[in-house]
Amino acid sequence: MSTTASTAAEAGASDRAGASRRSGTFYRGDPGMWSWVLHRITGVLTFFFLFVHVLDTALVRVSPNAYDEVIETYKSPVVNLLEVALVGAVLYHALNGLRVILVDFWSKGPKYQRPMLWGIVGIWVVVMIPGTYFMLERTVSELFGGGH
Repeated sequence: MSTTASTAAEAGASDRAGASRRSGTFYRGDPGMWSWVLHRITGVLTFFFLFVHVLDTALVRVSPNAYDEVIETYKSPVVNLLEVALVGAVLYHALNGLRVILVDFWSKGPKYQRPMLWGIVGIWVVVMIPGTYFMLERTVSELFGGGH
């Protein structure tokens, strides 16, 4: 009889756990979840950039002419947009990393984690707007007239 009672109790506990998951106790679209997802994505993208950067830099020892050709392709407008995205990814990853450190090691970090998230988003926007302008200025000038 105790086996049946414990099985029924476990089933009830399992149902309650499932209900709490469905009622929204986990992130499920909360800005904190998206912050976590974006932090992982920007970290992976930065890693792959560094990997490619090491490879193309190593190319100079193998074939300086091939290296020059690769560097020449980096002057295209598409790569310029990718550079802006890279700067944005690295900046977000760094700012959010500082926020994560504060949440983990500051006693009041969990209490202020949401305002800190919006603070880093604000800092990111304030830095990226002029940064994007200056990074794309040459490309826009070359594409739409002018040129230096």
